[in-house]
Amino acid sequence: MPIRLLAAPPAACTPSDRHDSRFALDRRSVLRLAGGGTIGVFALGAAAGCGAEDTVYEPDPLATQEVQARADAAAATAAIALAPQRHTALTVIASERTAHAEALKAEMDRVIGVYGDGTTPVHRTRTNGPAASGPSAVASGSAVPPTPPPSVDTLRAQLTKSRQSAADLARTQSGYRAGLLASISAACAVQTGVLLG
Repeated sequence: MPIRLLAAPPAACTPSDRHDSRFALDRRSVLRLAGGGTIGVFALGAAAGCGAEDTVYEPDPLATQEVQARADAAAATAAIALAPQRHTALTVIASERTAHAEALKAEMDRVIGVYGDGTTPVHRTRTNGPAASGPSAVASGSAVPPTPPPSVDTLRAQLTKSRQSAADLARTQSGYRAGLLASISAACAVQTGVLLG
């Protein structure tokens, strides 16, 4: 873009005055370029942000464990209807499995991150498709839909499956996650062997 001189410098100007006049015009040009560059940077940032929102992540392996824990808690609560004499044990199991679900959810939220206002970013994950069903089809953090009350033996089998699942996943994880899953597996073993034994 050509630089236009607004007026010819007066004849009595010294070389330094002419330099200042040119500097003022050059400064305007620089400011125009900087303004255009700033807009370009914002546009590039917006385009990069849009691309990041479109990213689809693999599901967190802890999500299935969280859903299983919530399903176990709901089953233990429902089993009280068929075995009222075991009310205390079933209530403890429901409480512990709910605590497991909350601990798993907190760990998944920690990995995703939290904004300054306390909200979490959009974190789209791949699903198994519309045909998905069963406990894994329930969204993480949501309540489990009601089911018919299970017998104590059915609940014991469900908890045994959850124990094994948590133990298997613990072997593939490291650090805090491995310890959390191992602890959950041990708690399920106590629930089936002692509380329902």
